[in-house]
Amino acid sequence: MDRIDCLILELLQEHGDFNAAEVARRLDLPQTSVWRRIGALEKAGVIKKRVTLLEPDRIGLGATAFVFIRTSQHEPDWLRRFASALNAIPEIVEAHRLSGQTDYLLKVLVPNIRGYNDVYERLIAAVPLFDVSSSFSMDRIKETTSLPLRFALDQSPDASDGD
Repeated sequence: MDRIDCLILELLQEHGDFNAAEVARRLDLPQTSVWRRIGALEKAGVIKKRVTLLEPDRIGLGATAFVFIRTSQHEPDWLRRFASALNAIPEIVEAHRLSGQTDYLLKVLVPNIRGYNDVYERLIAAVPLFDVSSSFSMDRIKETTSLPLRFALDQSPDASDGD
């Protein structure tokens, strides 16, 4: 990846509906070059997919819960069942395996606390869990889907310090 690829990605992260012609026009580059670069970025898996982002509040998902899970089970079969349960519950929009005291962190979007309780009951019915606690977001202070691209460049200032 080079600086031009990063510029293309910056535009596409903010304007996923832009086609190669629009990206080329905005960057003052040849359209065929941009089309080729986008294709290469897709083939390399840098661009996973293009999506439309929705405003949760406008579609009745006004409550965001962060769910902290501890488990005493770490066997492959349990993990498969857990992953299957997460995938079967659409309100769980993110799931992370963590280091430290908490094993998993889930982000759950629901209309209200009653909606969260429904998700909670489906989750604990699917797999045994040692401890489940949750916190509700009071306000979104920062939210973005754009990834920081300065690390993508080989010549970035941080690339040479061995981290």
